[in-house]
Amino acid sequence: MRLLLIEDELRLAENIIIALRDSGFAVDHAADGDEGLSYAKQGLFDTIILDLMLPGRDGQSVLRILRQNNIHTPVLILTAVEGKQTLVQLLNTGADDYLAKPFDLGELIARVKALIRRSKGASAPLLKFLDIQIDTVHQTVSRGGMLIDLSPTEYRVIEYLGYRPMAIVSKRELLEHLYDYDWEHHSNVIEAHLSNLRRKLGHTETSPVIETIRHRGYRVRKDPG
Repeated sequence: MRLLLIEDELRLAENIIIALRDSGFAVDHAADGDEGLSYAKQGLFDTIILDLMLPGRDGQSVLRILRQNNIHTPVLILTAVEGKQTLVQLLNTGADDYLAKPFDLGELIARVKALIRRSKGASAPLLKFLDIQIDTVHQTVSRGGMLIDLSPTEYRVIEYLGYRPMAIVSKRELLEHLYDYDWEHHSNVIEAHLSNLRRKLGHTETSPVIETIRHRGYRVRKDPG
């Protein structure tokens, strides 16, 4: 999944980015409200982590403009302000969750994962299709109860497809959600990751796991029909 972090405290931002990337997320970073709003308006992100106190446009203004423009990306607010009225106002403006500074990075990651699950319509951290199970907390994949050894990128591919069973996902969409803004140089290797993933999952012509829809993209099936 691809995240946008809008945070002006550079040391804090660096720590958050490292933790998120270690957990398998692609992360883009903006250090002020105007730059963050410009990124966010592109609608490429699965979650936005938004600081309130920003140079230029403040976080609440960024949030308000996003919601006015019908951009429904989940937003997690980072705030040093704990006043009840401020938090109520943020939630009423369209925030999905918040964390008070200072916070634990593990809690931040857990909240981000929960926001993504809810936004994808998944009530539990386990995604299932065919006889394949994806554990989004421990980032493991099993088929018929047997764990499958996947590379980090292979896991991210199957997780993204698993959140959208039966939906056709284009190559460009996969790339945009697997990588941050330097993703262009990865475009020639996505087929290699899909090929390895299919082999490890036991994909065959008669029992496809990940289908290629000609000129449109890829999809996984919820059932063998």
